[in-house]
Amino acid sequence: MSTLKDRLTADMRAALKARDELTTSTLRMALAAVGTAEVAGKAKRELTDDEVLAVLTKEAKKRREAATAFADAGRAEQAAKETAEGDVLEHYLPKQLSDAELAELVSGALAAGGFTGKAQMGPAMKAAQAAVAGRAEGGRVAAEVRRQLGL
Repeated sequence: MSTLKDRLTADMRAALKARDELTTSTLRMALAAVGTAEVAGKAKRELTDDEVLAVLTKEAKKRREAATAFADAGRAEQAAKETAEGDVLEHYLPKQLSDAELAELVSGALAAGGFTGKAQMGPAMKAAQAAVAGRAEGGRVAAEVRRQLGL
């Protein structure tokens, strides 16, 4: 079993014993998403820490988008709940890169690969995502790659 999944399980049990409903429900949801990812495909398998991290990143993004949607619809209480759930998940994610750090990593990846034009956007994105390694959202990385390629 992956160590991140073990940590999620242990933290959920601790939150359950402490009667912390928000943390308990959020971690249950996260572990359910991990379990779903484990059984996706032809055979059940254990996820690596990186794969568990990808699932948690996706869940955190869902919470941010839901909070925005609820806030736009005037449902502040539900938006606050989604934001709080997102905050719980943030504890398990790597620290996000600042814009300056992101620009530096992307420029290094583009220079190393010799990417220059629009036709090379796909390979440039792959190199940039590898350099960033999950420390920034894909949308931010894509925007920075486009900016540096002059698109």
